[in-house]
Amino acid sequence: MILTGGVFREEIVLDPLTRKIYLELTEPGLEDNRADVDRLAAALEKLVGPVVVPLAAMRRIPTVLRDADWRVTVTVGAGAPGVWNLVDVEPGDTVKRHYGLAVDIGTTTVVVYLVNMHDGRIMGTAADYNGQVGLGEDILTRIYLAGTPGGLEQLQRAILDTLNGLIRRLTDEHGLTGGNISAVAVGANSTMVHLLLGLDPSRICMAPYIPVVNNPGLIPAGQLGLEINPLAPVYCLPSVGSYVGGDVIAGVLASGLHQQPELSLFVDIGTNGEIILGNRDWLVGCAGAAGPALEGGVAECGMRAEPGAIDSVSIDLESGKVRYTTIGGAPPMGICGSGLVDCLAELLLAGIVDRAGRFKDGRREFVVVPASESATGKDIVVTQVDINNLMRTKGAVNAALELLLESVGCDLSDISRFYAAGAFGQYLHLESAITIGLYPDLPRDKMVRLGNASGEGARLVLLSNRKRAEAEAIARNITYFELNANQVFMNKFVGSKFLPHTNLDYYPTVKAKLIERGLVEG
Repeated sequence: MILTGGVFREEIVLDPLTRKIYLELTEPGLEDNRADVDRLAAALEKLVGPVVVPLAAMRRIPTVLRDADWRVTVTVGAGAPGVWNLVDVEPGDTVKRHYGLAVDIGTTTVVVYLVNMHDGRIMGTAADYNGQVGLGEDILTRIYLAGTPGGLEQLQRAILDTLNGLIRRLTDEHGLTGGNISAVAVGANSTMVHLLLGLDPSRICMAPYIPVVNNPGLIPAGQLGLEINPLAPVYCLPSVGSYVGGDVIAGVLASGLHQQPELSLFVDIGTNGEIILGNRDWLVGCAGAAGPALEGGVAECGMRAEPGAIDSVSIDLESGKVRYTTIGGAPPMGICGSGLVDCLAELLLAGIVDRAGRFKDGRREFVVVPASESATGKDIVVTQVDINNLMRTKGAVNAALELLLESVGCDLSDISRFYAAGAFGQYLHLESAITIGLYPDLPRDKMVRLGNASGEGARLVLLSNRKRAEAEAIARNITYFELNANQVFMNKFVGSKFLPHTNLDYYPTVKAKLIERGLVEG
């Protein structure tokens, strides 16, 4: 069967993490008195090769075989190379009732897709805040908590509660039970994978930045506490290092850039700013803590992207009037990441801040929404401190990109396609991101929004063992640059905190706007 999936609608052959096989077995007798498990395993071996039968399945097999009159559907999952693991035995022909989950575990938000693995369709989607948010808004707080007595268990329970709640919501909506779910693929950053698996993440943030594991392989769901078939394989996409995680590998897989001859750039700005540069012949990558300035709660009036958050801002050049929109059209309560980026871009183009990001008139804040219009009864503002934080974020992305380009002897003009991944990349206004230098100044037709590339990559891996092998090859082939102790990066970072960049020639369309408005000389 052929499934259309991925950004470029690449056709993939369905070969999911688990397979369902209908069998009609001969009943045992005096002339054929093989054991029940041996009889089943022999029939399977003729079709798929060697199969390992876990003890938990052995206990059920005799009753199911006899109750089903020896007509059963067996689910097998990928195991050691060339070997399958038995996951389930069901009475009758249930081949078309074949379900799995593609999961994106973000630091803030978790998204679960219920996937029909028989035909590849996404049947339903459920999302919620990561339950760990209540224990720590940011990754560093959670890593610290994981090192305290009982902290790691608390964090693991929080993410499992979130996932199990979303699983129940989806299975209830579609008349299923958790036991009907026979496979899970997860896209997540390195820390989130560690916390899901109950692994100590403490060394991720300490030199030399070593995780416990980069590719944990296939783990039975029952060992984790997921409320699905306990023998269902759970696969976390591999990481490259502490800061280039499985969510990035999933995004590269979904984009297809690793198969293209042209040079492409992949950027995911979230909790970390992750950058991958390359093509089908080579890949380089790096990451740094670029995202905190864009997260709710970091800015003076910052909030998550939820109803009431200001998500776009414009400033009329003649009147100075501020126009804004909010998510859901709700009364403004605060400002989210895309609103912050919009606001800084507009402040630059209106001549209210200089290229160093400082208010020209010495003020300490800019009022986006006066108290009389806000839902909080207070002014919603962007402060000089907010701008300074955002300047550091965009400077880190600038510096990381420059370092990667120099390392491979390329420049921006060599890039044929730019991929913006993640929820932030989906809703961020490209022109504003380019104006402040967060994204490179490339032809707009070269820029592609991937949306939830982590979830899409997880779906591809769930549905194709070839894609799973592809993801692992991507991870192996990325040359990773550690930025935390890189002096070249630090030098570039110090010099990059100008709007949009120290060298305006890197941003020709922004330079033209600034010249047109008399803000810089031609």
